[in-house]
Amino acid sequence: MTFNVSGKYLNAILNQRSQDMLTANNWNVCQYAVLTHMMAQISGLIPGEFVHIIADAHIYDRHIPLVEKVLAKTPYDAPEFIMDKSIKNFYDFTVDSFDFKDYNFHLLGEKIPVAI
Repeated sequence: MTFNVSGKYLNAILNQRSQDMLTANNWNVCQYAVLTHMMAQISGLIPGEFVHIIADAHIYDRHIPLVEKVLAKTPYDAPEFIMDKSIKNFYDFTVDSFDFKDYNFHLLGEKIPVAI
């Protein structure tokens, strides 16, 4: 992860070697976007761009039917991300410092096979 400041904005770049798109992409994008918001807030900056570079983004053959099911669903509007604005020290953040307003999701309804 690399951060840079452009004026009053904190930008972030995440370089990732490999990623299973079905099982990990959403989690990685969300957690690092939140980290960018956290770092900007404690630095007195505004969250700017988050760029995610993946060298090997892949979908396994066994995941293709599940990916097709996910893509066939009508997406919901994005929820509003809420973070406690009073926190100025990174280590003061807790699970209760974050919330989402109007968060909706589709159930997948089946397990994603993962090889170990």
